[in-house]
Amino acid sequence: MQPGALEVLAKIRASGRPLALFTNGTHETPESFAAGLRRAGLEIADEEMLTPLRSLQTYLRIHDGGVLPFANDSAREYLARAGVRVLAGEDAEHADVVFVATPEALEFEELERGARAVLAGAQLLTASYAPAYAGANGPIISRGAMTTAALAKASSTEPLIVGKPSEAALETISEQLGVPTAEVAVIGDDLGMDIALGRLGGARTILVQTGISGRVELDDVAPDLRPDAVVGSVADLLDWL
Repeated sequence: MQPGALEVLAKIRASGRPLALFTNGTHETPESFAAGLRRAGLEIADEEMLTPLRSLQTYLRIHDGGVLPFANDSAREYLARAGVRVLAGEDAEHADVVFVATPEALEFEELERGARAVLAGAQLLTASYAPAYAGANGPIISRGAMTTAALAKASSTEPLIVGKPSEAALETISEQLGVPTAEVAVIGDDLGMDIALGRLGGARTILVQTGISGRVELDDVAPDLRPDAVVGSVADLLDWL
């Protein structure tokens, strides 16, 4: 746990302001992520934990239909419990949406069905298209990005992101917090995901330099990714809350 995390969470709670945490991870359900944070000492409620499995549902409220998910069993079961019409087998070629999360394993037959569904008009959605994410021992290559790239190449289609940064993620955050995105402060350690998400919605943005983007010079950052403020650590956020 980052030093200062407990104090930052306590100060936000004491102020009465709502909060939400958004991770692009889809290898666990939102409830599982929240439970893991509680075991680590951070009291995060299940509904405060947001992931692309939640923002996919936001997207599907407008673009309804059957979904072929490239995901593990827990993600498939979570989506089905949430009322998403999850397709498999031969029905998959008739999907309205092909959604890439974090698959545990892939077969060429499944990839072909997904590509054929997209060629037939299905939307190609992905939780994230970042090639890698930070791990304890260095970058972890994203299985989701590799799967998405294969489907995009085979179908000559540009995937639409529903995780960070995306309109679907912004709407999900806004609904959870009960305020428009212009009244949200987005705090994160990744310029291309967290800060880009906030800038997309007109939110205030704070970059924490202990994460994946590291120490940056604001003059070297493209204007559309430039945060409103930069702090050296999570503990430094206390002065901004």
